[in-house]
Amino acid sequence: AAPTETTGGGVTSVQLAPSFLAALSSLSLTPAAISPGRIFSRHNVTVAGFPITAGEVDLGTVKGEIDHAGGLSLTGGGKVVQLSAFIIDLTAATPVLTGLVTVNNSLVGRVPLFDLNLAQASVDAKNQQLKVKNVTVTLTDKAAAALNGVFGVTALAQGVPIGTAAIRARLDRENEHD
Repeated sequence: AAPTETTGGGVTSVQLAPSFLAALSSLSLTPAAISPGRIFSRHNVTVAGFPITAGEVDLGTVKGEIDHAGGLSLTGGGKVVQLSAFIIDLTAATPVLTGLVTVNNSLVGRVPLFDLNLAQASVDAKNQQLKVKNVTVTLTDKAAAALNGVFGVTALAQGVPIGTAAIRARLDRENEHD
C-alpha cells in the first residue's frame, strides 16, 4: 500500500475549453481571476491557475483532498459571482471540485462546482511531486442551476465542458532519517 502524503504548494491549472469561453461570452459574462489565482493565455490557449495550499492524498488509491487559494469571478448583468477556496475532493466515487460561492458579496456557501473525470488521467508521484494530468472538468448540476438562477439564463447545464486540468503538488514527505 502506498502512503498518504501531505501536499504543500504547487498549482492546479485548467486549460479552459474554447466552448466554455464562447458560452460565457454569448451570455455576456466576463471571467476574471481572484488573486492569487491567475488567468492567462499561453500558445493561444486560456489557462486558469490556482495555488495549492494544503491537502492529503493516498498515492496508492489517489484518494484525498487538495485545497487551493484564489478563485474565479463571473460578472454580468450587474451581478458578480465569486467562486473561491477550491477543494478538490477525490474521496467520493465521483471526484468533485467544491468552492465557496459569493453573489454580490453575500456568501451562499460551499457548492460542488465541477465534476472531475480521472478516466484519462495519468498520475506520477516522483521527485517529491504529485502530478495528475488530463483531468476532464465539467459543470455540476448544482453549479449550473445556481449560475442560471443568478444570471437569469438557461444556457448552462450539467456536463458543460469547462476544460482539462493538471495538478502539480509538492509532497511534504517527512525525512525518514530522523
